[in-house]
Amino acid sequence: MTNRLIKTLPNCCVVHQDDFFKKPDQIEVGDDGFRQWDVMTAMDMESMTNTMKAWMENPVKFARSHGVPLSSAPEESNPDEQTHILIPLLDVFDKSFYITIPYEECKRRRSTRQYTVPDPPGLFDGHVWPMYLKHRREMESSGLHIECLDGLRSKEEIYTQVYESIQNNLLNPGRLLSIPVQNL
Repeated sequence: MTNRLIKTLPNCCVVHQDDFFKKPDQIEVGDDGFRQWDVMTAMDMESMTNTMKAWMENPVKFARSHGVPLSSAPEESNPDEQTHILIPLLDVFDKSFYITIPYEECKRRRSTRQYTVPDPPGLFDGHVWPMYLKHRREMESSGLHIECLDGLRSKEEIYTQVYESIQNNLLNPGRLLSIPVQNL
């Protein structure tokens, strides 16, 4: 979906959460014997936050440094009149999407993925699925507006739903559009 959004939305730049994981030897091993990749401490949050702030403070410079061709340059403004937003990441996102999927389908899809380091036996049932459920409960009780997407729908249907939601948000200018998409 991300690749398609990049192609259809002008001046689109992507920051991949996966680029901010700490090195494997810095990831805690839990009581279940598995490295805890699904917890906040597995992420270099300072680096990710700084990257997002750099994007917000100067989107044009950020886009150029990430090889994004700009279709039209924004109007120049006085730097003294700009508001530099320095807020936690949750406050940065204009839209949040969460792809939901039932256990059996999730397990089937994960089993077909090719990982550099294959999942050890028991990882899905002992760690991945329980963490998915934990994070989903936390997300649902957070009070944040998060759009849930049905992971059983076709990729085309999910893309269309996200694209239309983004387009609707773009009709309401004034904020940098930042959209995290979470799934397994």
